[in-house]
Amino acid sequence: MADTHEHIPGGGRDRTAQRRAVWLALAANGGLMATELWAGLAFRSLALLADGVHLLTDVSGLAISVLAIRLARRPATARHTFGLERAEVLAAQVNGIVLLLASGWVVFEAVRRLGHPEQVSGAGLTAVAGIALVVNLGSAWLLRRSAGASLNMQGAFLHLASDALGSLGALAAGVSILVWDARRVDPAVSLFISLLVVWAAWRLLRDAMHVFLEGTPRGMSSAEVERAIAEFPEVLGVHHLHLWNLASDDPALSAHVVLPGTTSMHDAQVRGERLKAMLAERFGVEHATLEMECHGHDAGDHERVHSSPERGGRSRR
Repeated sequence: MADTHEHIPGGGRDRTAQRRAVWLALAANGGLMATELWAGLAFRSLALLADGVHLLTDVSGLAISVLAIRLARRPATARHTFGLERAEVLAAQVNGIVLLLASGWVVFEAVRRLGHPEQVSGAGLTAVAGIALVVNLGSAWLLRRSAGASLNMQGAFLHLASDALGSLGALAAGVSILVWDARRVDPAVSLFISLLVVWAAWRLLRDAMHVFLEGTPRGMSSAEVERAIAEFPEVLGVHHLHLWNLASDDPALSAHVVLPGTTSMHDAQVRGERLKAMLAERFGVEHATLEMECHGHDAGDHERVHSSPERGGRSRR
């Protein structure tokens, strides 16, 4: 009968705060990375070198995040009718792969040094690790505050949060070397950092793949959304409902909605707009395509039909 459709790239969200936070974190971590790599070589600390390499992945990841945010803000075109919002999910996946590669090098070098520990400057390691901890915590807090539901921003936050734990471990290694001359603590902390890296990478790759496979947005229930539409005034039923993510924080929906046969084209369109307003307010779905129908669903189709219970409707497959 009528189709109501609306799409605004980025879901109408303002990414200015996210872009500003990423730029600040990029500048802070770029300077810290150079410092840690230099200090790791100067003080012969694998923990600092590992954290420096991890920071290198952070800097590249943050740079990718900036690019992804810029791409996500571009309007839809004839070639990319949904815009480039999913670029931020692709950036998150790239970050996860880079994290796994970096952790492999850390593990290899740490195992070697556990068997043949090297002399490490405890004072230098402690001083640089303390500075790194402050920078990591500040940058992670900044990104967390503006992340929202963006997978790209959450990925950048995970980078920095795991770096903060790594810096804390490096600080503990420096103190151990100063107090007990425990040189094996340095590569042991490096193994701890690598476990943090693998954990962060796994979560990032898992969530990115869920979006690429167009799974139901996390935290949303298709049954609950279907029920809310079916119980809307003068809706007889709903079928062919699909939920997915355009970007990690931009859920989308399409569905066929059955209305009374006497409904006019104008009334169907008005009711569709009200349904979209309800979906945006209750479920955060700002992109909805609703096919308004004036007849029931073919019983031979295996898709689910959901009708309001109080109207004597039923669910069938």
